[in-house]
Amino acid sequence: MSAERAPAAPRFDLPEPDAFTRPYWDAAAEGKLLIRRCAGCGRAHHFPREFCPYCWSEDVGWEPASGEATLYTWSVVHRNDLPPFGSRVPYVAAVVDLAEGPRMMTEIVECAHEALRVGMRLTVTFREAGAFREAGEEAVPVFRPGRCQRGRSPRVR
Repeated sequence: MSAERAPAAPRFDLPEPDAFTRPYWDAAAEGKLLIRRCAGCGRAHHFPREFCPYCWSEDVGWEPASGEATLYTWSVVHRNDLPPFGSRVPYVAAVVDLAEGPRMMTEIVECAHEALRVGMRLTVTFREAGAFREAGEEAVPVFRPGRCQRGRSPRVR
């Protein structure tokens, strides 16, 4: 008699790539962060769009970002009932300013919560980069401070 497997719990942290965003997720799987830049006005933007949110030009393309950012704001999340966030609490939901100009929503990892400061320098890393391809999931960019007291913050998992 074979045992039936219970259906996997729904996940609320996984992106749903499409043909347009596939280059972004493929780069993330390789440990690279991409942004979009407009050839019309020269401004960079994030999240990926097929047009420039500043001048509405459709002449935009992908470019590698440096992966450097500064912390704009954050919140320590102590409760989240959506899988798998409940197993990650407490975690730091944040907005960062990328070196290229755009703001990005993300998570801060590998840093004690009390060490976070507006303006602190951050570097991109990727949640479980490398393991995702085998699981059919995408690598997600998160940020960690360059110099930070390691402490109670969640691990990248």
